[in-house]
Amino acid sequence: MGIRIGVDLGGTKIELLALEESGREVFRKRVPTPQGDYEATLHAVVSLVEDVEKELEARASVGIGMPGALSRATGLVKNANSTCLIGRDLKGDLERRLEREIRLANDANCFALSEAVDGAGQGAEVVFGVILGTGVGAGIVVRGAVLTGPNGIAGEWGHNPLPLPGKEDLPLPDCYCGRKGCVEAYLSGPALARDGNNLERYEERLARALAGVINILDPEVIVLGGGISNLGSLYTNVPALWRPHVFSDEVRTRLARPAHGDSSGVRGAAWLWGR
Repeated sequence: MGIRIGVDLGGTKIELLALEESGREVFRKRVPTPQGDYEATLHAVVSLVEDVEKELEARASVGIGMPGALSRATGLVKNANSTCLIGRDLKGDLERRLEREIRLANDANCFALSEAVDGAGQGAEVVFGVILGTGVGAGIVVRGAVLTGPNGIAGEWGHNPLPLPGKEDLPLPDCYCGRKGCVEAYLSGPALARDGNNLERYEERLARALAGVINILDPEVIVLGGGISNLGSLYTNVPALWRPHVFSDEVRTRLARPAHGDSSGVRGAAWLWGR
């Protein structure tokens, strides 16, 4: 298939990565995300793709990781914390401008796919990839394929309630989605800052939330991404804290750092076209 382009459409930056079939990186560029401007966002993505194809003198496949998902009912963007995308025909608009089929997936799904293909979850049957950043999301990869589900929301772990809220978790915080007490409202970067960067409390909440995932999905590997994943204590403390909440006499699930760091999302977008 030749060159694969991945685009990570983030809230603050848009990153493009071009890979050869072997996985070798041949081009990378980042630009700021136009804030609250849908047309300018489209233009930025198209310009990046045109730049790389001109530089490499090749026409490439294009995969895009984005916040939110495409509605199965309308094909329009839903559930995006970059709210200027909501209700827009992002896939159709980009396909018309780029004059080709593109593939879009939730940014957390792209992260999970990257780590499952050739990262910290390589060789695992089930990988749960978590984003702990401005928002909280997750993606599920089973036998090398992203799980999306009939509603397009598989892995939307951040908008489940935090399990077993206690006195220190009350009152339930508001979430941008309109509900209260969501995992994202406790475990995002802004939530950690609002809580005075109380890491001990954060680790205990993260352990409770991930134990619920293990009880339902039983993944071999959970890979953490996003800015908070750089906190080294998580990888020792959280597995110790989740044990009482997991319905098993032992817990073999590994909690792992991302092999590709903050490049995993954009790599996974490129791998939406396969390897």
